[in-house]
Amino acid sequence: MSDNQASLIAGGKTIDMPVNSGTIGPDVIDIRKLYAQTGMFTYDPGFTSTASCDSAITYIDGDEGVLLHRGYPIGQLAEHSSFMEVSYLLLNSELPSEQELADFSRTITRHTMLHEQLATFYRGFRRDAHPMAIMCGVVGALSAFYHDSTDIADPVHRKISSHRLIAKMPTIAAMAYKYSVGQPFVYPDNKLSYTGNFLKMTFGVPAEEYEVVPAVEKAMDRIFTLHADHEQNASTSTVRLAGSSGANPFACIAAGIACLWGPAHGGANEAALNMLKEIGTPDKIQHYIDRAKDKNDPFRLMGFGHRVYKNYDPRATVMQTTVREVFAALNVQDPLFETALRLEEIALSDPYFAEKKLFPNVDFYSGIILSAIGFPTTMFTVLFALARTVGWVAQWNEMISDPGQKIGRPRQLYTGPTSRDYVPIESR
Repeated sequence: MSDNQASLIAGGKTIDMPVNSGTIGPDVIDIRKLYAQTGMFTYDPGFTSTASCDSAITYIDGDEGVLLHRGYPIGQLAEHSSFMEVSYLLLNSELPSEQELADFSRTITRHTMLHEQLATFYRGFRRDAHPMAIMCGVVGALSAFYHDSTDIADPVHRKISSHRLIAKMPTIAAMAYKYSVGQPFVYPDNKLSYTGNFLKMTFGVPAEEYEVVPAVEKAMDRIFTLHADHEQNASTSTVRLAGSSGANPFACIAAGIACLWGPAHGGANEAALNMLKEIGTPDKIQHYIDRAKDKNDPFRLMGFGHRVYKNYDPRATVMQTTVREVFAALNVQDPLFETALRLEEIALSDPYFAEKKLFPNVDFYSGIILSAIGFPTTMFTVLFALARTVGWVAQWNEMISDPGQKIGRPRQLYTGPTSRDYVPIESR
């Protein structure tokens, strides 16, 4: 490979392809003209070696354990920033001034209410419906209530719909929880922060005053920040693919929610918590470690390893600190946390896991925190979707704003029957 091109020999013919460089990260070989020049496609199941777009939002270096939003390390943002500030950053490329942040937060606050008829929409679901099923349906229905902001060619419409999605997602999530437990819906309180408002709508009841615990509010805000965006993962790619067809933003985000619902994606923190419950106490850890190393045993260590990170997930470090803060504030004595700490210690010192680069990821601790706060496991992925909405919206806006964007159309390696003639049913 030269500095600016790569050569491919196919069918006895040499094809030169440009090599493009980003600001950081590996170079990419531009294969857009490969089919026209050779009549061949590339084969990349899971798109593990394919860049589907160029983006200036989020950068991940999995080998080094790096996650940057617009260039800012996630650790610094989680420690010093707020979810509203990170949301502004993802949408607008730069950190806001005090006035810009105040204006942005005020705008989001004005959009937190849901159309009153949507309360009736909720009651169409069974009481035992999974909150993700409810969220997916309600978000998809938003375009029927807010059709005044679905013209994707209009930058003003895109901005309004973006703000609406970010603002209404906590209300939608809280109402899904309230409906599942048979409690009345709680309206947004504009005096509270984005995260405090969500906590009140989720755990408050009309007959009582609800007091937001600062440590819990901080922890939830941090969790939202850590989940705000994560480059071209499955759900983000789904949002972009849906958006490439010109679908309205509410439909695109609903598609992302549906993808996130999968246990291999957004449901991983629930699986990690269930694993810790199965292990129970620290004295049983070695037994489960041995099972995880046995290829014939279906047991796997959930919350370890990551599709991208081959080093310690930078978000997991923040989560570990956050667990301690929440437990101290709520006076929680949860043996699962001690089991988690001991499991992490044993696994990291075991050559088997080190060689396979199975380090704790963000899901390993987030489930413990959410459970301590009072969320049932069915709400874990809903909270993930709530936080990730801003990343989806930022990615969708970036894609729609690109004049060179084409509708997504992956190709395939066909392995079915070749052409054959139809046989009448009486002759089969």
